[in-house]
Amino acid sequence: MSVETPQAGSGRIAGVEVRSIDYVPLNERHGNVWSHGPLWFMSNAQIATLAVGTFSVVGGGNLIWSLLAIVGGVLLGTFFMAFHSAQGPQLGLPQMIQSRPQFGYVGALLVWAFAYLQYAGFNIFNTILAGDALNRTVHGPVKMWIVIATVLAAVVALVGYDLIHGVERWLTLGFLVIFGVLTIAVCTLSYPAQSFDLGGFKWTPFLIQFGAVAGYQISWAIYVSDYSRYLPPTVTVRKTFFWTYWGSALGAIWLMCLGAALAAWAGAQFDTITSLETAGDRVFTGFGAVVLVFSTLGLISVTALNMYGGSLTLISAIDSFAKVRPTAAVRIITIGVTAALSLIPALLIGENFLINFEDFLLLVLYLFVPWTAVNLVDYYIVRRGHYAIAEIFNPHGMYGRWGWRGITAYLMGFAAMLPFLSTSKYTGFVATDLKGADISLFIGLPVAGILYLVLAKSIDVAGETEIAEAESRELEKAAMDHRRPEGRH
Repeated sequence: MSVETPQAGSGRIAGVEVRSIDYVPLNERHGNVWSHGPLWFMSNAQIATLAVGTFSVVGGGNLIWSLLAIVGGVLLGTFFMAFHSAQGPQLGLPQMIQSRPQFGYVGALLVWAFAYLQYAGFNIFNTILAGDALNRTVHGPVKMWIVIATVLAAVVALVGYDLIHGVERWLTLGFLVIFGVLTIAVCTLSYPAQSFDLGGFKWTPFLIQFGAVAGYQISWAIYVSDYSRYLPPTVTVRKTFFWTYWGSALGAIWLMCLGAALAAWAGAQFDTITSLETAGDRVFTGFGAVVLVFSTLGLISVTALNMYGGSLTLISAIDSFAKVRPTAAVRIITIGVTAALSLIPALLIGENFLINFEDFLLLVLYLFVPWTAVNLVDYYIVRRGHYAIAEIFNPHGMYGRWGWRGITAYLMGFAAMLPFLSTSKYTGFVATDLKGADISLFIGLPVAGILYLVLAKSIDVAGETEIAEAESRELEKAAMDHRRPEGRH
């Protein structure tokens, strides 16, 4: 049996990670599962996450129901994201390449295009926030800081996996101290009357907040196993899920609740950057600037994650048309392209940041709810983690070029959501009847998941499993034969 996988080239540039979409052999697996706690905690511990927590209050909801919507949305959305993370150690592959068994060798381009849009979109908003924060504290042109933040993020992404994990661990320690003090200060602020009145419930802002929060957490799902694929497969699904879930959930709940509190306190004068600095200065003059500068480091680090994941998605897309031989040069080029595609719009984008960001988050939710349902049902229920890795990289392999089951379930799940969508640009007729309340999440997930489960009954899972087991040893040997002479990155 001949096993074909993308071959890791021998070229390496100054410690830059080489492996990209290719299988990570066992002798290169390393790291500790607990590191995913600080990684995903710090990924959420930045200003963009804080901004997500303001939607309900800005939309007319009171503080207590906004906080409840945040907690509920985070706990739900992170559930799916963490189960994706647990796939990494078992398969040794980045997240989006795992979509080929459900969507096909070429069909997976459908979700990869949406994923790449997400990477670019989040980085636009992240770098704009970083530029505004540094302009306010360190001074200098906003556009200059946007460029600097983008370049720093690109450098971290280029070095790769291990540096990203290390940076997030150190940033977590600083965050706990600085934002711990800030949170105490925010708790002492004076809030408007009725802020904690449970009788002040409003469906529309509550569901907008819940949906945006859940969508924000689900949005991590498209690359979460990129950062767990180097862990040894002996790491259990439960442990990977646990560290990813609580790391991400606690970071999100903390920052989003902080954002909601600041929005309620500032009222009509609320501005993400200004309100954060003003609240910080209540500790002592200048502490607000410290908070903003540190928050910028968080934005740069998460921008690096998006560039890293965007590079892998771009390589996956190119590989669908022409075989890619992963090298350091390929990673450098694709990360550079990914950085440029977010930098240019960030330098040109207009006003109405919060409205645009809210619409973007909801778009992410709409596009990836049916994908996450299809992918998780396939991995945990249908194929139960048994994939023939080499076949994923075979354009004429058993998974086919077009996965009609996954594509059908995805499109039907998305179509079922249309009447329930609620954004500033489009509102479905059901959402209109609900006065703008958005419950599309609760429609798209079960429709796509159940439909895929029904369609997947025709898959010869036993036959696929036999092929996967037969290929496993040869796959490992092939990956080791093409490992870099310099050793592990």
